[in-house]
Amino acid sequence: MIEPFKKALPVLKRIEEAGYEAYFVGGAVRDYLINREIHDIDIATSAFPEEIKVIFKSTVDVGIEHGTVLVIEEGEPYEITTFRSESDYKDYRRPDKVTFIRSLNKDLERRDFTMNAMAMDRTGIIIDPFHGKDAIEKRLIQTVGSADERFTEDALRILRAVRFAGQLGFRLENRTQEALGKHAHLLEHIAIERILAEFEKLLNGKSKKESIQLLTEAEIHHYLPGLSDKGTAINEIAKADINPLTSNQMWLFLLFILEEPAPQEFLKRWKMPLKKIKYLSKSLQILRNRAKREWELLDLYEAGLQSAIDVEIVYRVINKQDPETKMIEEMKLRFESLPIQERGELDVTGNDLMSWRGQAGGPWIKETMQKIEYAVLNGIIKNEKAIIKEWLESWNRR
Repeated sequence: MIEPFKKALPVLKRIEEAGYEAYFVGGAVRDYLINREIHDIDIATSAFPEEIKVIFKSTVDVGIEHGTVLVIEEGEPYEITTFRSESDYKDYRRPDKVTFIRSLNKDLERRDFTMNAMAMDRTGIIIDPFHGKDAIEKRLIQTVGSADERFTEDALRILRAVRFAGQLGFRLENRTQEALGKHAHLLEHIAIERILAEFEKLLNGKSKKESIQLLTEAEIHHYLPGLSDKGTAINEIAKADINPLTSNQMWLFLLFILEEPAPQEFLKRWKMPLKKIKYLSKSLQILRNRAKREWELLDLYEAGLQSAIDVEIVYRVINKQDPETKMIEEMKLRFESLPIQERGELDVTGNDLMSWRGQAGGPWIKETMQKIEYAVLNGIIKNEKAIIKEWLESWNRR
């Protein structure tokens, strides 16, 4: 038994001492078996929510209608969910009705993939009624029971299957993969925000090439915002060495390869946060400039360090060059050697300019600040208030 399971053992023991069953379930058990880092654990129990609230003093009803109670034990939060069965699903996402039950096997039966339908007791024994361990050994993603039923119950599982392929480097079992294409159209019923969350995880996968290939093989891209007619471009992306890229770098690569004329509108269709839309749109323009010329001082400054690194890595992947660590370190050194790294570091403000000129604010302030900014960056003047004032006065006398 390893952490974080070990730390949670007293929680399982207290539930069992009260006369109920309790197990670790889901992704944490899967990750434990494949020696993958475990971040969160899920606990499932035969105790109903009200019974859990009797066993533990400190609880929060975080999802009690679905059987989930948050238990605070020794200062640590644990989500504990009652075994449950689910009726027919509405809108291809949520069940019409959730029924609390006492059977572990029936609870595992409702889960998506066999590798996620295992449980582990507090002694480390694995309960595996659907042969999830066998699927893991074969590096297979396979639905619990009928793939048609699992995907029509919850269409988001289609993207989850593709995402797991990239995260774990597994391949899809034949019938599971066939069902992907058959039911991909059901993604039209899923909220864009949920699709984005899965797609972001897909883009962060260590073997994302396989995931990107699956999108076109199963024609899933037809049901993703702005990608319905972009199959050829997506296939080009899958041919590149994209596995080391981060999510932001993948979005940047995608926008560049798609030659997207209106990147902000494209990203808004994904319901992406505005801050990220601005970052990616700005970085795309810098990448397009980088495709035409080497880095100039002003390019590096206007990009900012993180954007510059993202742009250079994507540029090198596009051009089949190795985005080596040495390159990133050199870029950091170049950026750190700039006289200023952002406008806020200038030793003058708009108020200084108005005071010196005795004039109210207006567009001239932005123009003058830019003039100062470029002069400091290019070493024409030092970033000192008195020197800047003298330089401006001499400039205005010309």
